[in-house]
Amino acid sequence: MTQSLAGSCYCGAIRFSLRGSPYRVGICHCLDCRKKTGSLFNPFAVYPVDALIVTGTTTPHRLHADYQRHVCAACASPVYQQQDGSDEVEVFLGTLDEPNRLAPSYELWTVRREAWLPEFPLARHYAHDREGKGRTEP
Repeated sequence: MTQSLAGSCYCGAIRFSLRGSPYRVGICHCLDCRKKTGSLFNPFAVYPVDALIVTGTTTPHRLHADYQRHVCAACASPVYQQQDGSDEVEVFLGTLDEPNRLAPSYELWTVRREAWLPEFPLARHYAHDREGKGRTEP
């Protein structure tokens, strides 16, 4: 399914569009995702880098030796992140104008999942990282 989605940062200084369909959509409960989003889990979509068109100025922040999170230069809202040299980007679902149009199919790092969260009706639940290394989630 091919689609077009749009989104923005908190203040609207950054607008972006996404063309086509994501490779995969997931939820992560790892400590890194918790800290970088300020939430108990991070819903995200992985797209080809050329599917993302950004209007406005983002400021990259180095997360690890090989990851950068791109935030709005004005309000510091996170918009997307990218691993150095990767041809994929991870877009945070909370930045989308219509986040309900993408549904996660898997969750990661369930060993860190809060016990009081209700079960998510997803196809796969991984205790740690994904078992497959392909672009899509089987």
